[in-house]
Amino acid sequence: MNNTKQKNLLHGLISAVYTPFNEDGSLNLAEINPYVEFLIRNGMNGLYICGSTGEGVNMSVPERMAVAETFVKQVQKRVPCVIQVGANALTDCLELAAHSQAIGADAISANAPSYFRIADTATLVDWLCHIAGAAPELPFYYYHIPAFTGVNIDISEFMSLMEKRCPSFRGIKYTEMKAFAFLEGVKYGGGKYEMLWGCDEMLLTGYMSGGCGGVGSTYAMAPALYRKLIQCWNTKNLEEGQRLQLLSWQLVKVILKYSPVHPSGRLVMQMHGIKVGPCRLPYTPLAYSVAESLKSDLERIGFFDWALSESTAESKSAVEIPNLATCGEYIASTPSCNS
Repeated sequence: MNNTKQKNLLHGLISAVYTPFNEDGSLNLAEINPYVEFLIRNGMNGLYICGSTGEGVNMSVPERMAVAETFVKQVQKRVPCVIQVGANALTDCLELAAHSQAIGADAISANAPSYFRIADTATLVDWLCHIAGAAPELPFYYYHIPAFTGVNIDISEFMSLMEKRCPSFRGIKYTEMKAFAFLEGVKYGGGKYEMLWGCDEMLLTGYMSGGCGGVGSTYAMAPALYRKLIQCWNTKNLEEGQRLQLLSWQLVKVILKYSPVHPSGRLVMQMHGIKVGPCRLPYTPLAYSVAESLKSDLERIGFFDWALSESTAESKSAVEIPNLATCGEYIASTPSCNS
């Protein structure tokens, strides 16, 4: 058994990116270019494409291919691009994995299927090995998100089987709040594998548990905050790190107040001038009044003072708070259950 630790491919802030949609739900591939430049300019260390945030499960295979290819082409290897290729049909996963390798992606990732649920770890590993085998040249990361898939794992058992059966296995995107299990993955094999924390509002916990970085949707909403939080961890300024982590939680609470994270999270990106558009069904459209209330709540927690600026103590942010009439281009004017 080879326990040699590899140099990390992924570290720091990995942005779980939204897939830009037009008002009618069609792909808005043109918006990917300015979106990528915004992410790189604001210090993202990698992109996680077509995951939960990107609504990969809400797109057809050709659409997912088009989105992945456009992101990879625009990034031009400046940061790693990880393509999430999980689906309920294994044939779709294999097609997406092979395509990711063909377009020059840096890695692939996949979650467990979520309709016919996998009942045991050995079957999960078999499923993932098939997917990884369709792109053997790319590092493979398991996307652990039991809240969506219903699939739980024993970390040591899972990693032992993956180590034996999947040569390209590189680590786990761990979206669960069990820090003790995350730590088990961090320590497995002498720290051989990359463990990426997936709960934005607990990023400091992820670093304290030995994670090499995080994958999240709110990192692009408040990149300055999260960069400073990582700096606090590196300098062991934990008191300041806790303060910043609390700001992150306040941001997440505001977002969740109005909808599941993705519909209202897209509005926050719109406030930064990034036109990612609305979610697709089964997420429901948000009323225009939600945008105004969301903006007011963000102002209340000082979001526009610390989201993009280098200092969370600045009284004036570099971000220009827009007239939210511009958001009306894609926010439904009729009330919904989220309003």
